[in-house]
Amino acid sequence: MIVGVPREVKVDEYRVAMLPYGVEELTRSGHRVIVQRGAGQGSGIPDEQYAIHGAEIVEEADEVYSQAELVVKVKEPQPDEWPLLREGQMLFTYFHFAADEELTREVLDTGVTALAYETLTGPRGDLPCLTPMSEVAGRMSIQEGARFLERPQEGRGILLGGVPGVAPAHILILGGGVVGKNAAQIAAGFQADVVLMDISVDRLRYLEDIMPANVNTLYSDRHTLREQLQLADLVIGAVLIPGAKAPNLVSAEDLKLMKPGAVIIDVCIDQGGCVETSRPTTHSEPTYVVDDIVHYCVTNMPGAVGRTSTYALCNVTFPYVKLLADHGLHETCRLAAGMRNAVNMYKHQVTNQAVATTFKLEYLPFPE
Repeated sequence: MIVGVPREVKVDEYRVAMLPYGVEELTRSGHRVIVQRGAGQGSGIPDEQYAIHGAEIVEEADEVYSQAELVVKVKEPQPDEWPLLREGQMLFTYFHFAADEELTREVLDTGVTALAYETLTGPRGDLPCLTPMSEVAGRMSIQEGARFLERPQEGRGILLGGVPGVAPAHILILGGGVVGKNAAQIAAGFQADVVLMDISVDRLRYLEDIMPANVNTLYSDRHTLREQLQLADLVIGAVLIPGAKAPNLVSAEDLKLMKPGAVIIDVCIDQGGCVETSRPTTHSEPTYVVDDIVHYCVTNMPGAVGRTSTYALCNVTFPYVKLLADHGLHETCRLAAGMRNAVNMYKHQVTNQAVATTFKLEYLPFPE
């Protein structure tokens, strides 16, 4: 099979979808790998490393897309890339379709087979390709929150851990999944006062057992959430419904309950965000202010730490890339049943129920 790795073109995206060892594994198995020049530069991987391990280096993206049967990316195809997609071609990347109707309809029209990292499931029902980036984003959310709470960044001027005689920051984390768990662990290390909210009592029991004493768990209901918003210096939005748009937990009206200069880090913005006033931002212009509340809504947070993120992502995605190259789509779905859940589009049909429901499109399950 011909496998293509284009350079990412999303603003401030520094990750790459394959490491040189992946190229070597594929070429040793008889596959061709085409890598666009500069694809690994943001992650500190020079073109020479890809070439040494058997990749063909090409100058332009259209040289990758026109030849590759399987294109492996990190982020959803951007408008400039839509015309390059071919019917029947497999595209394996993060899509987050439910947050973007235009992207959904444009990719559907191309006839490409859309394989989404974020909906691929593991043998235990986990999300193996989403987990490492959620870990990165969860940890980054506290770093970024600490920075934007500083007064020069329009924050309240709060040090997360406080000092002797001065209270630490109060951090509210909405969602106890992978993002929320990692955010809470880092926030606890800063000695902040942390509240972690979720609607699963079983998950709260688990988190209560593993978290340090400065992390408290609360069941998430509307009354308790509004109480906590009044106390919060920093709010982390970390909710997830796989493949679907994130639920709106914090309304525009709720912002009036919060302290001026408080910060919201909406990690789930790539799935639409869980705050009504959230809108996508970039690393170049990461924040904006609504009703004196600083909003940070960068859609590709892990892209800023490209080297760490690339290695973490490729560690989990490459085994599936190898299966697809060796066996093709249908046999891969038989060998790794969770790959079937990754198929969001196939032959101009939406094959993911959540995406179809979001935009009122016809849903047709991926054929056996």
